[in-house]
Amino acid sequence: MSGTPQKSNRSLASLNALLSGMELPESGPWAQAARADALTRLNVVGLPARRDEYWLFSRPDTLIQPEPVTAPLFKDADDAAVFSDIDQLQLVFNDGVFDADASDDLALAGVEISRLADVSAGDNHWATGLYGVLETNGQSPVSRPLAILNTAFAPDGILIRVTGKAGRPIGLKYNQVSENSDAMLHHVVQVEAGATLTLLENGGGAARLNTVLEVDVADGAAFNHVRAQGRNHERRAATHIFARLGAESVFKSFTLTANGALTRNECVVDVLGDNAIAHIAGAAVGDGDFHHDDTVFITHDSLNCESRQVFKKVLRNGATGVFQGKILVKPGAQKTDGYQKSQALLLDGDSQFLAKPELEIYADDVACSHGSTSGAIDDGALFYLQSRGVPLGLAQDLMVLAFMADALQEIEDEDIAEDIRSHLEAWLVRRRD
Repeated sequence: MSGTPQKSNRSLASLNALLSGMELPESGPWAQAARADALTRLNVVGLPARRDEYWLFSRPDTLIQPEPVTAPLFKDADDAAVFSDIDQLQLVFNDGVFDADASDDLALAGVEISRLADVSAGDNHWATGLYGVLETNGQSPVSRPLAILNTAFAPDGILIRVTGKAGRPIGLKYNQVSENSDAMLHHVVQVEAGATLTLLENGGGAARLNTVLEVDVADGAAFNHVRAQGRNHERRAATHIFARLGAESVFKSFTLTANGALTRNECVVDVLGDNAIAHIAGAAVGDGDFHHDDTVFITHDSLNCESRQVFKKVLRNGATGVFQGKILVKPGAQKTDGYQKSQALLLDGDSQFLAKPELEIYADDVACSHGSTSGAIDDGALFYLQSRGVPLGLAQDLMVLAFMADALQEIEDEDIAEDIRSHLEAWLVRRRD
């Protein structure tokens, strides 16, 4: 338990209304214990409310309403092309339901892969020590109720245990096939000492999607994560990453978001081993009725560790971007190097960027900084490009891509970075005036 105060009667009434139409998935002893604990915790903290400190900038209403939301299907064939040129083991979910026929075989050298739905009925599993555990740890000092809801009710997900260097990336493809789909997925990744894995995620997934990814990166291991969230314009998503880092480990995560009525990406990282590295980055491009929220919490609890938060948002036609990032340096976490940057490029006067950067430091030998800016395209640079014969639309796109560059540089694999860059460029081309 995180010690979070009980919610109001109004919040608990909303929770009861939501839970009245839900049932815990049938599970064996290990999964059932985690689900029951999550349900108990959820009844204490309740659902998120607009008055909660970390929900002041984003309305959670449509993420917690009992009624399904509607999102018309996205029919642009280009959406399926993200990561299509990357050699990967691909696993496909349609509205949160695993599609065995469209998925590759689960066998991969150096990796053990299983489905939560297949193994949760058993008496025990290696994920017993991780499923719901990292999520529980991530509830303090700030509660994350939608992640608790996921631990209790997610019927499926992928469990990945990496014992060596994975021969190729594992790709999770999320297809939305129904306009009223409501999906929950819970993934667990254990990267053992000295092992490495690249995980790709792609697609909108459902009209309303709730995902949790728990990642344990052991001593000397490396985990690289790249995600491209689908272009379904009316979709709503709440995603959560909970990571635990051992000594000399590396954790890197990058997310590209294009469109979506409401997207809330939360990332909670505990840096527990000396000389560990954690990089979290994102690029978001939104048009019109677009609300995108990145909420990050990194805790340094070891010596000589590094963290980076780099987020860029390009907003137009009244779109809204949110960044809430915190670096907590605990006593004794000397030589911490923590860096945080959040910037927005506003392509009109109707869009807005809301930022809440935080540093909380209890060690005296650290280098921590944060910076947050928002503004329009530089008119002087734009005039310079036009004076050299570059059309206005292309000139704007070039400046947007330059603005996004340092976020894209956080992607470890250059082929994957180039794939993301090309899709970002295609999004800009489609929206030229």
